[in-house]
Amino acid sequence: MKISRSILLFGLAIAATTCGAQPDFARHAAPVAPAPADPAIAQALKAIQPAHIHQTIETLVGFGTRSTLSSMETDLPSGQGINGTADWIAGQFEAISRDCGGCLEVRRDVFTADPASSARWGNRIPRPTKITNVYAILRGTDPAQAKRMVLVTGHYDSRNLNILDDHGAAPGANDDASGVAVSLECARALGKLHFPSTIVFAAVAGEEQGLIGSAHLAKLAHDEGWQLEAVLNNDIVGGNTTPGDSLQMKDRVRVFSEGVPAGATPQQLRRIFMLGGENDSPSREVARAIADTARTYFAASGPAAFHAFLVSRPDRYLRGGDHSSFNREGFAAVRFTEWREDYNHQHQNIVRPPAGSGKPVLGDLLEFVDFNYVAQVARLNAATLATLADSPGEPADVKIVTEDLDNNTKLTWDPPAGAPDAGYEVVWRMTTSPDWQYVKEVRPSKGAPVSVTLPISKDNVIFGVRTVDAAGHRGLVVVP
Repeated sequence: MKISRSILLFGLAIAATTCGAQPDFARHAAPVAPAPADPAIAQALKAIQPAHIHQTIETLVGFGTRSTLSSMETDLPSGQGINGTADWIAGQFEAISRDCGGCLEVRRDVFTADPASSARWGNRIPRPTKITNVYAILRGTDPAQAKRMVLVTGHYDSRNLNILDDHGAAPGANDDASGVAVSLECARALGKLHFPSTIVFAAVAGEEQGLIGSAHLAKLAHDEGWQLEAVLNNDIVGGNTTPGDSLQMKDRVRVFSEGVPAGATPQQLRRIFMLGGENDSPSREVARAIADTARTYFAASGPAAFHAFLVSRPDRYLRGGDHSSFNREGFAAVRFTEWREDYNHQHQNIVRPPAGSGKPVLGDLLEFVDFNYVAQVARLNAATLATLADSPGEPADVKIVTEDLDNNTKLTWDPPAGAPDAGYEVVWRMTTSPDWQYVKEVRPSKGAPVSVTLPISKDNVIFGVRTVDAAGHRGLVVVP
């Protein structure tokens, strides 16, 4: 027998007390439930097809090597190397833009990485090297909200066993042609829709050399004042298909997020630790929004089931990713990665042992990518981008008023810029719960600061506030 999440939460609230009385935090709200699906977004997701993802990854593999260092070589065979890859990705964005009537602004962020300028790159950049990030901007249609942005990215460079090998085969089918395919498919699926705020689709280089490309793009975003609310980094989302691997799980994708913001000041750190906010960073709220979106647009069980498995740490052991570059610049960013990685198919030279030898095939090859799985990851990314871009944004200056010793909670906030008609949901959860459990709708006067008092002890739960429009598009939760 299957039990719905709402019924389960209600049951847990009843069980939380052994005295017959329901706790205050469960009396005055409804259990959090999935938002209604937007028909336009649901239709757009159908445009994301495994066959096109297969074509994209196969083309990227066909460049032989996409080593960042190959940008400086002149003796590569025709059609090989990372410079041609950058041109091809830009051409794909331009073709998508033509198909949607010029909806995208296609740009290149080109710079030289000089090893003399950063010890952080170690021995991965032996000489000044040209690096090109390619990105496309789908501008928001509402002048009051167009400055708000969400971004999806993957890295298009690849490597084999020797990080300095800029000629040898480095197909990078999973790491990370799969992530680039997600960015391109999101642009293809969402380009014909109109959102009040802006979406950026990116493919960066230099990841394998020390996150160099994403660090440059993140700094550019910071210096130019991009109002990035969420960054979705897809890295190794190919759904490894190694024969005999029975532990891979195709109904989920891991989403990693930092708890304490990388750029938090000493004062902010003191506040975080005092309030027990180690699990409520902006990046963590992006992760929860992804999980919330999955519950809206994917089945909970059965063959079509797909969900976000939230991992409460910045990344995997001994590894790093481009989302951390955006974290360091103060942006909320998360990483998508398949459930179970096969390290025989990452950062390896291609080796095909004799049949019957019992030894594994080595190399990040096309044959180990599950294109249906990549399509599911792309749909979840696209649905999240669209939901956040359609939402009214984030409420401003959210606070808990702590002037009085009582068992009530008074929350105050201001409307988000450019969205005076926004509705709101106050959400809360037990301090030991990983996700929001309860919700109460708030409909204030148009454009006015909001003040709400709830008969719930502020000491026993974590509160948050998010915007919601008339169609049910939810913004990111802001914790006071």
